[in-house]
Amino acid sequence: MIRNLDLVGLREQFNSAKPFDHVVIDDFFELEVAEAIKNEFPSHEDPVWTVSYDNPVEKKKACSHWDRFPKSIYNAIFYLCSNAFVEKINRITGNDVVYADYGLHGGGMHSHCNGGLLNVHKDYSIHPKLGLMRNYNLIIYMTPDWDSSWGGGLELWSHDEETNLPKECITKVENKFNRAILFDTTQNSWHGLPEQLTCPENVSRCSLATYYVSDISNMAEDRNRALFVPNQKQKGDSEVIEFCKKRSGL
Repeated sequence: MIRNLDLVGLREQFNSAKPFDHVVIDDFFELEVAEAIKNEFPSHEDPVWTVSYDNPVEKKKACSHWDRFPKSIYNAIFYLCSNAFVEKINRITGNDVVYADYGLHGGGMHSHCNGGLLNVHKDYSIHPKLGLMRNYNLIIYMTPDWDSSWGGGLELWSHDEETNLPKECITKVENKFNRAILFDTTQNSWHGLPEQLTCPENVSRCSLATYYVSDISNMAEDRNRALFVPNQKQKGDSEVIEFCKKRSGL
């Protein structure tokens, strides 16, 4: 399903990355698997999508319903939730007590079209259904021939201890076909796509996402919704600020 991974090397990269623990893995799926997922990935206009976000901080479509996944995507996500793959997550992160979120709360298939965005945010800390702590995100880009000038790179931001807000973008993981990023969500892990995509109308930024959780520790924040902030163009906009508060459950 996935290529052979140098787990020791990936763990070294994961633990030394800034602004929070993460690692980027190119050519993640075996080529035949990646091609099958690409060919079966639903278009942005397909009726398969169960959630459509269109608000000041997020413009995207998502589907986390197993029964709606095409065969190749069902098989891929089934593997990413398996004990065999979770063991690889454990080896890379050094955390041997995480479990896959089989319910794919917030995960599954995602699609951003022209104008799509996802403001910088921290993910929820406490799973609203399981009551467990969210530890890691795995995202795999599945759009071939993406032009980086269209945007779509996942931005990872540092944390400002004084304001308790994101400080600056430290790195951007460009949107490259069959590239995966695994990152820790417990380290004030601000991330997002704050700039609107400029891809052609017939192209969308396609991705798969699975999340991994553990028993609650003292690292967990008391928050079961994502915490969003305005992007650079929205700073000082009282309506957006108020929306972020409502969206984040503050």
